[in-house]
Amino acid sequence: MDERWAEIAELLKIQKLLPQRDLKQRLLELKHPEQVISAAQSLNYSKGFLTSEMLDAMIAHVGDDVSITTPTPIRAQPDSKLPSDLARTVAPLIEPQPIDIQFRNNLPDWNQSDFSTHANDVGNDITVHYDITGNSTTEGKMTDITACFNDRLQSIRKLIIQNSSLPRKHQEIARLLAESSRYQGYENKAVAIGLVNEPRYTKNGHLMWGLEDETGEMTCLLTKRSGSDRDRAHEAIIEAGLMPDDVLGVSGTFSQTGDLFYVDDLHFPLETQHKKVSSEHGVSVAFLSDIHVGSKTFLEAQWHKMVRWFHTDPLAKTIKYLILSGDCVDGVGIYPGQDKELAIPDLFAQYTEFARLLELLPDWVECVMLPGNHDAVRPAEPQPTFEKDIQQDYNATTFVGNPCDFSLHGVRLLSYHGKSIDDFVAGLRTVTYADPVEAMREMLRRRHLAPQWGGKTPLSPEPEDGLVIRNVPDIFVTGHVHGHECVDFRGTTLVCSSTWQDQTSYQRMLGFQPKPCMLTIINLKSHQSISIPFA
Repeated sequence: MDERWAEIAELLKIQKLLPQRDLKQRLLELKHPEQVISAAQSLNYSKGFLTSEMLDAMIAHVGDDVSITTPTPIRAQPDSKLPSDLARTVAPLIEPQPIDIQFRNNLPDWNQSDFSTHANDVGNDITVHYDITGNSTTEGKMTDITACFNDRLQSIRKLIIQNSSLPRKHQEIARLLAESSRYQGYENKAVAIGLVNEPRYTKNGHLMWGLEDETGEMTCLLTKRSGSDRDRAHEAIIEAGLMPDDVLGVSGTFSQTGDLFYVDDLHFPLETQHKKVSSEHGVSVAFLSDIHVGSKTFLEAQWHKMVRWFHTDPLAKTIKYLILSGDCVDGVGIYPGQDKELAIPDLFAQYTEFARLLELLPDWVECVMLPGNHDAVRPAEPQPTFEKDIQQDYNATTFVGNPCDFSLHGVRLLSYHGKSIDDFVAGLRTVTYADPVEAMREMLRRRHLAPQWGGKTPLSPEPEDGLVIRNVPDIFVTGHVHGHECVDFRGTTLVCSSTWQDQTSYQRMLGFQPKPCMLTIINLKSHQSISIPFA
């Protein structure tokens, strides 16, 4: 029976048809399935799902009694003869021809060697390195804010010293100001590392900001150069700008009066190239975000299409983990007038419905779920994970906070919902919602997920700044902006997870078109990636 079904599936593949699950038995009972399936060409059925109505039309087109009780092999032996009553055929037999196509079942192609291990052959291996859940100690006092910024400065300062080519040892800003006359010539440069305050542009297009450490603050100026003095790295920084509360290093000289520091070079904490770690096992991890269950614009039909793919496609059998990067439900009371756009107005009912939708996935998939700004957790980042009364409806799901630094079979991942992308779009001139991956690049360059205090992203002042990227991940994933992209940046794979929500009224007003229903898959051994469309 399995061999006969494999032959029928091959015929359907040639016609680029994917049968509904309940049609399998009917197809197996066909006397001559090659004739019936070939009729799809005459009826212009191609590239899509094969429905019961379509199969009825194909059988009627052949014009024969095609159903039998005992299935017979599709391929006749070379010496066998067809019965004379089968000489009349409306849809003639067509020998399968090799077709040069790049898709299987209308989905992107992939090499089995790149996705080599079935998920069922390997046990779960999730190691959490950082999660604020249960570790939040802040009381929101000024001492907590000071401690948070001191930890940020000290942590990123070490990374700058480690990864940047500083021309000399850095010094405290108070000491540099006191000895500014020593650093007024090109031969003797001063080096400082501190927090950026009030970055702004001058009338001439130069970039100016304050640089502050534990001892004092000085005013820095990065000039816009022309002619032979042009510097592309400086031009890129001037074009983009700086984020408030960035931590960076500067080297340069003081003005004659000592009240202005002319910056020759800036020093960021990101290493030049990250060396990826590969898993011993060739299982895969898939990424989704912003499902927004409960909204009227949640794309439920496309979700069931993906579920079916998970149960039928060979590639899906390699997916051991599904990372859900926040906003899995639409929430309640998140923005004015939201109640008019909700299909499920009860918050807990939304989580229960999402749990039901996850239950439809095959049992070999382990979900890792973190919150976003629409979820029922505190809005200030880093966010702890969901309460137990929400978790109780879920099986085969690991709940973590936002952000979460963890490893899967030794491969390091950093998953962050991405609310601070709003601040990067507002603060840097080169970052847009159309290209959110640029915000991710800037986060890695700064080794911080949300540097700006008091912006669009509410922050919790923990004594240890939980948004510092202390270890460069092999895979860095965000969501929030309903875009989609998967690219490499200095050895780290950046994934902007796709949404499962159609365009909202607010997005329509802004003219923003989301990229929904794209499942991004990365193999933990080969690091090959592929994106499967379900829209």
